[in-house]
Amino acid sequence: MNIFTSPAAPRTAHHTAAGGAARPAPRRASHPRRLRGMAALVAALLVGGPVLAADTTPAEQLKRWTVEAGAPASAERGKVFFNSRHGGEWSCASCHNTPPTTEGKHPNTGKVIPTLAPSFNAKTFTDVAKADKWFRRNCNDVLKRECTAPEKADVMAYLINLK
Repeated sequence: MNIFTSPAAPRTAHHTAAGGAARPAPRRASHPRRLRGMAALVAALLVGGPVLAADTTPAEQLKRWTVEAGAPASAERGKVFFNSRHGGEWSCASCHNTPPTTEGKHPNTGKVIPTLAPSFNAKTFTDVAKADKWFRRNCNDVLKRECTAPEKADVMAYLINLK
């Protein structure tokens, strides 16, 4: 073995700085260290770790809620649901517009709300956790309860059909 292949060779054997003084060879990141980090990420994802953004599509969301509902979704029922006040002060359209193909605005806070229809906003309904959170919050605001799976499926069918 020579100084380039011997594991026992000193790190300064073939590197010299200006003036002939030896300098240490640059250190590389340990391969096992990188593998440990990647292995931890893969393990977290395989055992149901945190859901990453852009982990779904609107069509997959529709399928999920349709399966949970146990019945086909209806875009027409979704449109009626979206535009109805359900006995309260607000409807979904109060904040998201009719149709929801442009930015909306919260009536109390004035906060701008991103376009809801997937054909007009590529980011909408692409994150399971966010979709679940916003359905829960908005249904509680409009209905004073959480939406059911059939209601979510119908609203998704309506939103997906907007072109």
